[in-house]
Amino acid sequence: SSVATGTIITMTSFHWLLAWIGLELNTLAIIPIIAKHHHPRSTEATTKYFLTQAAASAMVLFASTLNAWTTGTWDITQLTNPPACNMLTIALAMKLGLAPLHFWLPEVLQGTPLKTGLIIATWQKLAPMALLFMIFSSTNTTILLTMALMSTMIGGWGGLNQTQTRKIMAFSSIAHLGWMASILTLNPNIMLLSLVLYIIMTTPTFLMLMFMSSKTIKDLTTSWSISPPMTTMTLMLLMSLGGLPPLTGFMPKWLILQEMTNHDLTMTMTILALSALLSLFFYLRLSYTSTLTVFPTTTKTTHKWRFQPKLATTPLMTTMLLSLLLLPLTPTFSP
Repeated sequence: SSVATGTIITMTSFHWLLAWIGLELNTLAIIPIIAKHHHPRSTEATTKYFLTQAAASAMVLFASTLNAWTTGTWDITQLTNPPACNMLTIALAMKLGLAPLHFWLPEVLQGTPLKTGLIIATWQKLAPMALLFMIFSSTNTTILLTMALMSTMIGGWGGLNQTQTRKIMAFSSIAHLGWMASILTLNPNIMLLSLVLYIIMTTPTFLMLMFMSSKTIKDLTTSWSISPPMTTMTLMLLMSLGGLPPLTGFMPKWLILQEMTNHDLTMTMTILALSALLSLFFYLRLSYTSTLTVFPTTTKTTHKWRFQPKLATTPLMTTMLLSLLLLPLTPTFSP
């Protein structure tokens, strides 16, 4: 409840100090959630998370104080001091895990259970994104576009060599955040749409990994024996995350590239579109091991003997359907 409260305080705040208090509450509330498992890896993840978030929070506070010192106002929308703007952009990028400040994200996700990983990859992005949305008019486009390009490239390249599903999800998250950062100064509404769709697509992925209790790619190979329909859905979901039409994941990419065409950012566009190929490669690899090949089985039974599913499948199926079928809604969002 405190994690939720922190995010809501930040999203509804008008004063920089209140926004900072919300971010800080959010960070401090998720620390015990990550550290709950008494395990060296979770302790390490907690420490890394705390240090990066505390440093980023301090930078947010410093930037807002600097702005208040030069302009005399604590209003979030009145951000006019360029050094404060740049510092704030960098601090929020660090909070989100945009490259080149992304190194903590794969490490932290790797040290947490899948359920906590889901919270970090989705809910924890809301507050910094809300702040970026509120200050978009005063942010530096060059810094954001550079970070966006680095994020999409690193998110693509970093995920290629991974065998751990949580690290793959972390790099996929970095790449998606890169796409969001690229459009922020051009059209912040598309950024919000992109964020919502990213959350809608990442949630079922994590829930599916929990359902199949897959920590590595190797674990995914036996997923067909747990639930064949789920395996089929996983294939489509991964393609949606990769951004293939006619699935939902194509919508944000389409709108972002269209908006960039209107602004004549041809080079940026080309690099972004090519980096999507890198991400698509590791989604394809996941779907290949889970769906397209049958694991050599020695047992006679085709299904695992099992108890009731570990988690309710209603949220999984709801988000799964949304992340597959929303593309026809695009004309209502396009400018």
